[in-house]
Amino acid sequence: MKDIGKALISKTDVIIEEWIKVVRQNEDIESAKKLAYKSVRNSLPYVLEYLASLLSEQLDDQSCKLEQKSLKHGLVRAEQGYDSMEIVREYALLRQVLFSVLEPDLLSGTATEVLKYANTINQLLDEIIAISLERYIEARLQELEKLQDQLILTNQELNRLVGMQKEELSHLAHELKNPLNSIIGFSTLLLQQQRSQTQNSSLNIQVIERMLNSGQQLLRLINNTLEISRYEAGKVELNLEPVDVRALVSNVTEIVTSSVRGKDIEVVLDCSTAPERVLTDSLRLQQILTNLTSNALRYTESGTIRIICQSRDRRQWMLAVSDTGKGISPEVQEKIFEPYFRVGSQGNYLPQSTGLGLAIVAKLVKLLGGEIQLESKLGEGSTFTVTFPLEI
Repeated sequence: MKDIGKALISKTDVIIEEWIKVVRQNEDIESAKKLAYKSVRNSLPYVLEYLASLLSEQLDDQSCKLEQKSLKHGLVRAEQGYDSMEIVREYALLRQVLFSVLEPDLLSGTATEVLKYANTINQLLDEIIAISLERYIEARLQELEKLQDQLILTNQELNRLVGMQKEELSHLAHELKNPLNSIIGFSTLLLQQQRSQTQNSSLNIQVIERMLNSGQQLLRLINNTLEISRYEAGKVELNLEPVDVRALVSNVTEIVTSSVRGKDIEVVLDCSTAPERVLTDSLRLQQILTNLTSNALRYTESGTIRIICQSRDRRQWMLAVSDTGKGISPEVQEKIFEPYFRVGSQGNYLPQSTGLGLAIVAKLVKLLGGEIQLESKLGEGSTFTVTFPLEI
């Protein structure tokens, strides 16, 4: 029978090409579609080289270094934003491609040899998958530790400002309760599993991911609250400079367009009569436009989001964001810019909404010397129009 290890080495390029092809075609591995060829390939050549060396039983002094390179797959995938199931599916496809390409070489031996090599390949792949997922968990835990450090620092800042922001303190405590309890509960579960030395990697990964999601939601809420607090305390400083409005609006629109995947939405930009330059704070202006477009995306399932930028007269210019989404009722429009108010506050609001985005927009607009207006009808969509001076 042929040396399967040598056969694997000789067909490595074929296996990689076929594997990348089926991975990109798989609807359940969304993360791969956003990456370049080299990033999808990742450390797969090292994985195959390591597997081939074990099959040929030719381990040497380089094997340890080779093993370290081949088993970094899970670590890199964590950095690229994959979830655990996407990694498992990648390896499942690798197993299929591997046996398909090596089938002629395997069938050149006796039935006993074929069975032996098939079992060996399956066993080695299972070990590689287990270690790769272990690296993935380690990366996620490190990310969780960094997030925890951020939360601690942010919480310290929140405590410093809480004396200046007592008005919504009880409401804030209620909003923080659920995600914080989730973090504590899942942290306790993970700690118990580690103490009992269970090997249920899949459950560990799910727990860690849910902890991260809850922590990120909590951090976003706290950061938005701190932003509101800074405005209330008058501690937001402006960096005024000439700004190319068309370029700024175009950049924000490009970012928004990249995030509408999965929705039947067309993003239209009209800056044909926009002023060439205005004296303003580019960071705050970008924050206003990003919040308005993100809000439009959140409440629009299909249709059009239109961003218009144009001059009004010699002293003013206008920025408008309209959508064909759910629309806002007249009674809600009166409260839409209040902190912590969310459309559908009776319980049917979107989970990622904090009720602070439009409140921040209103305060930023005022800080930049502008005015904001809302026109909306239920079932037809909404238009937010902001008028700014050409120079503050």
